[in-house]
Amino acid sequence: MTATGITEYRIGRLRDRLAREDTAELGVHVEAHGARVVVRGRVSDEECRTAVLRIVGEELAGLDWYDDLMVSHHRPPEYSEELP
Repeated sequence: MTATGITEYRIGRLRDRLAREDTAELGVHVEAHGARVVVRGRVSDEECRTAVLRIVGEELAGLDWYDDLMVSHHRPPEYSEELP
């Protein structure tokens, strides 16, 4: 198996694990960009982000990867909108 094939296999394992773990983060996308793996998307809170990064670190150990994960805040705005 080629290096690219091994990377794709490990990305597939990571996707499966993210989908079935307690975090169940389906909004996280994992893609290979050349020799580097990019993990991006939105998670529900900082605890979830930490859990996702732990899983990524375990599954992609030894590979070059970086994350672009953002925490989504699902709460109403702290100000009221005034209508004309």
